[in-house]
Amino acid sequence: MTVDQILAKKGKEVYSVSSAITVYEALGVMSDKNIGAILIIEDTVLKGILSERDYARKIALKAKSSKKTFVYEIMEENVVTVKPSDKLEYCMELMDSKRVRHLPVSENNLIIGIISISDVVKSIIEMQKETIKHLDSYISQ
Repeated sequence: MTVDQILAKKGKEVYSVSSAITVYEALGVMSDKNIGAILIIEDTVLKGILSERDYARKIALKAKSSKKTFVYEIMEENVVTVKPSDKLEYCMELMDSKRVRHLPVSENNLIIGIISISDVVKSIIEMQKETIKHLDSYISQ
């Protein structure tokens, strides 16, 4: 299974904010959209990503104010991306080795979607169910 196949099922909705807003405002968008990370895109260029984990580690645990801290101060700038043609196994390895839970999907230097660890796990479970179904059918013959 490829990233493109995951996006075909899940959708290609991409939410983003400016790096110049406060972390509090970004968290509000994340809450409204029910997402665990949000991309920082400016002039169609991916500048970073902000996750709930970033907030917990860089704001809450350091007793900083999310209303006084700007996204650019804590966002992760070195964003790992994948291509639509990348295989699920590659995404899993990347998420594990880079210790990330979200992978923006880039095509022709534009972000066309994002996949999460949850999307990957759901897809793997779906593939395994299909394999079991085929094996069960084969054995039953």
